Amino acid sequence: MKCCKMMKQFLIFFILLSCLSLSFSDVDIKIYGPGLNPANIVMPARYFFLNCTTLKKSMSIDEIEKKLSVAISGQHVTDRSARIWLNVLNRRDGFFVIRYKLYETCKSMQIVAKFNNKHIGGSPFVFNETIQAEHCYCPKRDFESWLSNYGCSNNLTNYPQIEEDLRPFKDIDYNSFRSEFVKKFDRPASMSVCNYVVLRNQLYRTCYGQHVGFKMFMDAILLSLARKVSLPDFEIFVNLGDWPLIKKGDKPIYPLFSWCGSHSTHDIVMPTYDLTESSLQAMGRVSLDMLSVQGNINKVWNEREAKAFWRGRDSSEERLKLIEISRQNPNLINASLTNFFFFRHLENQYGPKTKHISFFKFFDYKYQINLDGTVAGYRLPYLFSGGSLVLKQDSEYYEHFYRDLKPKHHYLAVKRDLSNLINKIKWAKENDEKAEKIASNGQQFALNNLLPQHVFCYHAVLFHEWSKLIVSSIRVNDGMEHVPQPSSEDDCFCDEDLHQTNISKDEL
Repeated sequence: MKCCKMMKQFLIFFILLSCLSLSFSDVDIKIYGPGLNPANIVMPARYFFLNCTTLKKSMSIDEIEKKLSVAISGQHVTDRSARIWLNVLNRRDGFFVIRYKLYETCKSMQIVAKFNNKHIGGSPFVFNETIQAEHCYCPKRDFESWLSNYGCSNNLTNYPQIEEDLRPFKDIDYNSFRSEFVKKFDRPASMSVCNYVVLRNQLYRTCYGQHVGFKMFMDAILLSLARKVSLPDFEIFVNLGDWPLIKKGDKPIYPLFSWCGSHSTHDIVMPTYDLTESSLQAMGRVSLDMLSVQGNINKVWNEREAKAFWRGRDSSEERLKLIEISRQNPNLINASLTNFFFFRHLENQYGPKTKHISFFKFFDYKYQINLDGTVAGYRLPYLFSGGSLVLKQDSEYYEHFYRDLKPKHHYLAVKRDLSNLINKIKWAKENDEKAEKIASNGQQFALNNLLPQHVFCYHAVLFHEWSKLIVSSIRVNDGMEHVPQPSSEDDCFCDEDLHQTNISKDEL
């Protein structure tokens, strides 16, 4: 009897231990993200997330990382192993970003995620569809279905900036104003503008101005979208400079697409070239992108220094003012200028300039100051992503996502003249839990709205909605050059029913 009782107790203990292990492996780790839908969501670097934050109660971050394992494999269409680069980013708070890059068309792909050698969250994920690499020209034919499959909202109210920007325009006839538009903005010494046409999923452009190098950013996003989906035919003029140009009150209101907007202009705003470039070049030639920030943070909130941090060049008077405030309050602010261009004559007063440091080191500090430069400070998305509390200067300028931000929830607002900056920092120091919560909200906003998937969606929805407003026929205008897709090696194989032959300009 005693032996049977001991055996029964052992069985109960074994069952409880098994349940505990099951909790760790199947319940407490959440797996989600667009990288788990690779056939429908094509990106330069696909990604998904492992949320293990509930495990922090029972083990350290290092222990969690040791027990986690992720492997991704697949076959090239010739049945050899496909070339796939895997990158695991540890945010140091129990949240992991898994990124992977395909270098060729892949089939029979499999994602295996394990914790303590046990499959988690539905692993293994097996994909029998053809999986395309970013550089492969295999556009889907149905644009509406692509939007849905890609995870883009079909409801324009979810894109309030697009809705606001397009409101002044209807029945756009480019033939009625194209020549006047070019005449107004073809000023080589001060403006740079490109006229783009997308016709039968091919890209054409003419540029006006002396400095048109930034056309490469616009080329890149349009070509990337065209590789993924058959875009609607449309025409746009794109401002390659920082400043929005269509002043409110001017008549007529010309449709000009810009990377930055302002409260005194009518420009149609796109995601900045910087955010777009980092999305297109993730796991490529850029080291700083919205996800790499999270994988290179060495300190969690309680380990960071309770100071505000800032580095940058002298592109506004408020930046000089910040240096003065920092010198008066060295216990609260660490701020320095890294370069002098606009106020070189004041370098002796506000210098010496300091060396650049890694952007990832910014997040050794709890608070980040975001100031305008010549226009909006384009680093704001990355500051949110790093998990520090952002103190954002009130601004005339805005990026495409500002309309969705809420002060005191995603960031702390600072007056344009910085007169309340010190009080805001002191409040954060005295209300550490609230400050950490706002920082967390900002980081979550970045995850929900500013990652590569969202950048692609915003552009696609914007161009789709714009195409509906154009009543003039879309044609290749005189003087336009064809912008070809980058040549791909013999590693791209489209599904036969999706393949489309490139159309040369001579055939149009």
